[in-house]
Amino acid sequence: MEGDFIRIDRKLLPLSWLYGLGVGFRNLLFEMKVLKSRSFDTPVISVGNITVGGTGKTPHVEYLVRLLKNQQHVAVLSRGYKRKSKGFLLAANNTPMSDIGDEPYQMKQKFKDIDVAVDNKRTRGIQNLISGDYTGKPVDVILLDDAFQHRYVKPGLNILLIDYHRLVIYDKLLPAGRLREPVSGKDRADIVIVTKCPKTLTPMEFRVLTKQMNLYPYQQLYFTTLEYDYLMPLYPIETENTVSSLDSLKGKNVLLLTGIASPSQMIVDIDPYAESIRPLSFSDHHNFRKKDVRLINEEFVSLQSPKVIITTEKDAARLQNIEGLSDEVRKSLYVLPVKVSFMLEGEKPFNEKIIGYVHKNSRNSILVKGKDDHKSKDCDCAGDRPRTISFRNNGQD
Repeated sequence: MEGDFIRIDRKLLPLSWLYGLGVGFRNLLFEMKVLKSRSFDTPVISVGNITVGGTGKTPHVEYLVRLLKNQQHVAVLSRGYKRKSKGFLLAANNTPMSDIGDEPYQMKQKFKDIDVAVDNKRTRGIQNLISGDYTGKPVDVILLDDAFQHRYVKPGLNILLIDYHRLVIYDKLLPAGRLREPVSGKDRADIVIVTKCPKTLTPMEFRVLTKQMNLYPYQQLYFTTLEYDYLMPLYPIETENTVSSLDSLKGKNVLLLTGIASPSQMIVDIDPYAESIRPLSFSDHHNFRKKDVRLINEEFVSLQSPKVIITTEKDAARLQNIEGLSDEVRKSLYVLPVKVSFMLEGEKPFNEKIIGYVHKNSRNSILVKGKDDHKSKDCDCAGDRPRTISFRNNGQD
């Protein structure tokens, strides 16, 4: 059920109250324009959340890349969490993961024909991308990865992701819960997507969720679920290729190796296919060390045959060149790609919303003269509007 992965540490609620004061004051400074948000002529789409990790940002950014890359010069800009480099860096096909971070590395390896850049100062990163000085020519659209709280940039479209299993309406602020800012922060979003929804949700449950989200009329609501692709060997030359689809896990014992914020949904999804599943979970963006490699080897040895080890695409970026994995592990290690799928026939209206925004604000568009009108429509202050309850199934107005 929704919210079933939320854990509240109530003894920390006083600290959450203090944290909320700080976040609220910062947001107030932006609303009063004491702190400035910068807009750009180039279409900028932000994908983020108001919780700490685990809402499915990367597969949703990849969905946008697939939607736009054949018609537009697309760039993805991230801060490059835990990277070793500094400042602005435009990734090349051979840029090491350590220089840009695991998620940007994953996207660059999957989409070599787009630009992927990292910069902790998003305004500078955007300016460098649209100038064309680094990319050879100015980009047509920039996708901001995990930038909902980075309010120094005012995106043309703000997409907020909310995990079905950790609905923000049930959560609490850090450190008692996992909210980065109060639930009212969702009012800044143009599009809200409830992610990781079970495929078995009924129409009544969708209507209840829509009511619980309590969005404004100008906000569009969508629901997505996870779709898993064929398992891919991390070490193709060494792997025995005994599995391909999730159905091929029947009768096998699975060691699920993850270093992501919320592996619970993967466990739920894989469990029906496997004989058994043993999670081996590390913290989000975990850098695997020698002791971790030893643990992985030991856990896999102790698992009864037939067996296989499965990891995520993000973890694969950090495991690919790691040393010390046993031959048995390397032969049995598979990567499980994940994509998002829209529910309630939401894919078409969502795609039209994104493509329409990009085309209208493109430098080559004959409608570019209406850009300012579009911005004023999309960026009105939410607090000045009456709140209504909507029972829309697909987020269309």
